[in-house]
Amino acid sequence: MDQRTMLYIVVAIVALAAIAIIAWLYWRQRRSKLLRERFGPEYHRVVQQQGGQKKAEAVLEFRAKRRESLQILPLDRAQRGAFADRWTAIQSRFVDDPSGAVTDADLLINEVMDARGYPMSDFDQRAADISVDHPAVVDNYRLAHNIALRRKRGEAETEDLRKAMVHYRALFEDLLEYPAVNQKEKLA
Repeated sequence: MDQRTMLYIVVAIVALAAIAIIAWLYWRQRRSKLLRERFGPEYHRVVQQQGGQKKAEAVLEFRAKRRESLQILPLDRAQRGAFADRWTAIQSRFVDDPSGAVTDADLLINEVMDARGYPMSDFDQRAADISVDHPAVVDNYRLAHNIALRRKRGEAETEDLRKAMVHYRALFEDLLEYPAVNQKEKLA
């Protein structure tokens, strides 16, 4: 082989390596962008929690793959109506019994999740599972749950309980797949 041919081969190998590196960098950047778009604020929370983008993205991809293996179903009209009616009753009880309303809201959220097909393992796993489909409100779930735990220890004030109800409502509406404010219109 002459020197010229050898030079062409080396240039071709370097060019292919450069193309491969550029393609890999593009793929990583695109993957990160898609995960940021899919998970929204949850993406940033997991990056902070995991201490870096690479670990966080692996966690989020694992969640997405786990979610694909689950059979999450929408609620039928009757289920949505029954859950919406129960939510209205719980919410109306808040004035007279804030602590009981928060307890019942937590139980109702769990029932809705169970009816949709989410596994009802420990809280952290439930939050991770719903973060895939409901990333905009999963933080509401965490905040409400923490307040409910503080309530059990007698450490939550009425204002805290009110905030828990607001957080639970955001998740509840998302799980039912329409705003509870318009529930009667959509059920008719």
